[in-house]
Amino acid sequence: MAARTGHRLMSVQTKNLDVPPAAGDRRRSRRLPVTLTGSYMLANGNEYPCQVQDISLDAMALAAPVAGRIGERVIAYIGEIGRIEGTIVRVYSVGFAMTIAATERKREKLADRLTWLANRHGLDLEQQRSHDRRVPRNSCTTMVMPNGTSVTCRIVEMSVSGASVASETKPPINALIRLGKTEAHVVRVSDEGFAVKFACPQGPELLELDLTVPWMPSR
Repeated sequence: MAARTGHRLMSVQTKNLDVPPAAGDRRRSRRLPVTLTGSYMLANGNEYPCQVQDISLDAMALAAPVAGRIGERVIAYIGEIGRIEGTIVRVYSVGFAMTIAATERKREKLADRLTWLANRHGLDLEQQRSHDRRVPRNSCTTMVMPNGTSVTCRIVEMSVSGASVASETKPPINALIRLGKTEAHVVRVSDEGFAVKFACPQGPELLELDLTVPWMPSR
């Protein structure tokens, strides 16, 4: 299963992926250059924003403000991929590299996701998104489900048109929910959470405030 998964990713034809790994690099699969935003949590519980610079089925490199220690456990939430767990194996001046610990089922899904990303980004460069995305300073928020139930969740990344959300509770696709004070439609569901498109485009100045301040019904 693992060999088939690795072959699927390596079969993507792109000049970036055809660069052979440096001598002594023991990663088993080739790296995909990406620019994906997210956040990560170190073993002490502190959380920071990050940007994935490259990723394979076995490891990924992050640009990050705080690197942690080699061997330290890390949990990362990456907007286009979801939750990734692993340990730090290299530390750089601008971040660190970490392993990816995953079951065979999750590794299969990761291979599909990386192949999709490579294809979506033109197999060479990441296409410019129609709206810039960013990681909120305060990621915790409240989701109001269609039945009125309130659930605590986390904003992984956001733009004026939508957001990626980490949550154990997942509304069905096309459901109309409320994140903070903002109405949104669910457009994608994954093991780690879901993605939404806002019912109306949001102003960038108040975007984070509207997503993280709980909605209070009028009386």
